[in-house]
Amino acid sequence: MFAHPLIRLAWCLAGMACGIGFTLFLVGPDHAPLLLASLGGTSVFLFSLTRSPAAQPRALLGGHLGSAVVGVACYQALGESLAVYVLAMCLALALMLATRTIHPPAGANPILLIHAHADWAVLWYPVLSGLVSLMLVAIVWSRLYPGLAPYPTEPWAPSPQKLDWGGWGP
Repeated sequence: MFAHPLIRLAWCLAGMACGIGFTLFLVGPDHAPLLLASLGGTSVFLFSLTRSPAAQPRALLGGHLGSAVVGVACYQALGESLAVYVLAMCLALALMLATRTIHPPAGANPILLIHAHADWAVLWYPVLSGLVSLMLVAIVWSRLYPGLAPYPTEPWAPSPQKLDWGGWGP
């Protein structure tokens, strides 16, 4: 019964609803409406691509926090302009590639944080607190369904797994 694709689909959707609902309740839209937009994409990874290296805690935390630091640092040092947005995105990607913490939804953080004129406090609330709450729901939710791979599957797996950025290289 639990292996039926529609039941598994319903389970993934219910998990996503619980995860993003809990996160938005804790650090929600009234406090930071745009700052949590990237967590919508993260919830897709956590509740449907659970085994992906990009969904593992190394990539999730490293990608989000690293790109958030870049966004805040660029805004604080350079203000808001098209050039700052572009620079922040390039630096965030470079950081995620260099540390092998690629988490695609985290790519939104520099744009969101520059646009919000964010200060350093957003790294703790709502970014880190939102990530932790979403991860906790994924950890619990994945263990409730019989036969489902428990999240995380490989907590420290690098993302990307090989240094072949763009499909070329070793």
